[in-house]
Amino acid sequence: MRMEQDEITRARIILSTASRDEGPAIARHLVEKRLAACVNMAEIRSVYHWEGSMCDDPEVLLIIKTTSDRVPDAMCAIRDLHSYDLPEMIVVPVIAGYPPYLSWVEDETHQ
Repeated sequence: MRMEQDEITRARIILSTASRDEGPAIARHLVEKRLAACVNMAEIRSVYHWEGSMCDDPEVLLIIKTTSDRVPDAMCAIRDLHSYDLPEMIVVPVIAGYPPYLSWVEDETHQ
């Protein structure tokens, strides 16, 4: 199987959200606005320090499939919709992948 590898034009945004309601709401908004082709969601637990306290909370992890040119607008939308003061937004470049899938991501975010 041939994998496409070219200039980095696709990206993933990793994001954790506070609830079963917030995660899907952000995901739907991003896909509806064509800022993402697809968003995977999984329930997780996060352990961290916040404002001097140890926290152990359920969250929803989002893996947002998008293109590099959509990342800035997606991050602005996330910031507007997210309940956290300091949301995790980590962008990971996609350096290679299955060409038909990568084309689909491009098509879905540029209609």
